[in-house]
Amino acid sequence: MENKFYITTTLPYVNADPHIGFAKEIIEADVLARFHRALGDEVFFNTGTDEHGLKIYRKAQELGVDVQKYCDEKAETYKKLKDVLNLTFNNFIRTTDKRHIEAAQEFWRLCDKNGDIYKKKYKVKYCVGCELEKTDSELVDGKCPLHPNAELEIIEEENYFFRFSKYQDKLLELYENNQDFVLPKKRFNEVKSFVERGLEDFSISRLASKMSWGVPVPGDSDQVMYVWFDALVNYISALGWPASAKALAGEANNFEKFWPCYQVCGKDNTRQQAAMWQAMLFSAGLLNARQVFVNGFITVNGQKMSKSLGNVISPYEMVEKFGADGTRYLLLAGSGFGEDFDITWEKLTEKYNADLANGLGNLTSRVIKLAQNFQFSILNFQSISNDSIFQLIKKLEFGQALDYVWNIIKEDNKYIGDNKPWELQKNDPEKFEEVMKKLLEDLNLISELLAPFMPETSAKIKKALEAKEPVMLFPRIK
Repeated sequence: MENKFYITTTLPYVNADPHIGFAKEIIEADVLARFHRALGDEVFFNTGTDEHGLKIYRKAQELGVDVQKYCDEKAETYKKLKDVLNLTFNNFIRTTDKRHIEAAQEFWRLCDKNGDIYKKKYKVKYCVGCELEKTDSELVDGKCPLHPNAELEIIEEENYFFRFSKYQDKLLELYENNQDFVLPKKRFNEVKSFVERGLEDFSISRLASKMSWGVPVPGDSDQVMYVWFDALVNYISALGWPASAKALAGEANNFEKFWPCYQVCGKDNTRQQAAMWQAMLFSAGLLNARQVFVNGFITVNGQKMSKSLGNVISPYEMVEKFGADGTRYLLLAGSGFGEDFDITWEKLTEKYNADLANGLGNLTSRVIKLAQNFQFSILNFQSISNDSIFQLIKKLEFGQALDYVWNIIKEDNKYIGDNKPWELQKNDPEKFEEVMKKLLEDLNLISELLAPFMPETSAKIKKALEAKEPVMLFPRIK
């Protein structure tokens, strides 16, 4: 809808603390939300936690705690990211919320009514880490490539299935008519190839006697919903779908107002977000998502983050060292969108010092100091709708957008060295005025362009320009 923008992250499992892969995802969503608000759009920004399934059930059992209590505590660690990373999400949904459970059950009824749910006995190899069934062709040496240290489990029981195969043609038509439905293009090609190879119906329930931690299947108390079927419905339950949810005190039906959405996810979620969920929407007779943005993985010194390797980096640790805006910059500027991104503390510190302390911080300090005795007003104001940046933001190419800004910063630092305005102030006042006008206008433009990416820094630069008082933005880190 015009002037309405809905962005959502995936919902991370609460079987572990927040990691920087999810931090990157939610920061990206925040940039889009801030950007669209700056354009005058009304924005709905959703995130939350996925709290059902075997992994979570087993984790709580392992710790000897009540599973709901475990989920409550873990959900708080994700909610706190709002302040820690300076995020602006206006909705935080938990899949254990009563309204979500009711929406998931109503969604099930719709798919069932449309003939897309049936029951059968089956036997399958199952990766608990992915919470997904695995075919032999997906395995490497008999193991899930994403969780090579975990043994696959054999599930043999009678469950409900969703007629995924029925929607192959409709999914391919969706992709054909929306060539940018999934970005980057290589992820679009992957999911398209997956669908072209032929779809198999997937199990959408589990026996409650074996794993009770899930949404009860409507009309069958012996089964609970498969975690993916339940969790994906959050994108619409967050908006108050179905309409009956409007009955909740004082809550508008945001579904009619904001759906469909833009989604951000990791590449291990591509199939679920861009194929399974879209087929489920077809079944329920609802509009498909607008677009799915797919991130690559973050590795540490060439290795996947893992507790056993002791190389897990949390967003809390990053913010403690680099600050909120420093962390936002380092996670957004590190790679092209959708590419894998390898980091170490050494690399992060080096980039922080080079780009933030020596680059932006140094430029801001030098320009404001030089301008203290110079009468100026900001001319030629350029807003954030700058077309070069706008086109990059629309594709989530935030690394390139920040490169655009940093090119201005680098050029201006060089411009200062070449023109030596401190000498011009004494020897050539007219030239000094010309140089300072350019530097001040550029600094104002930089603050505008950085607003969605580094909001605190943007505000500090504006304040320094208004007060003509230098500010320490990013102290060097040893």
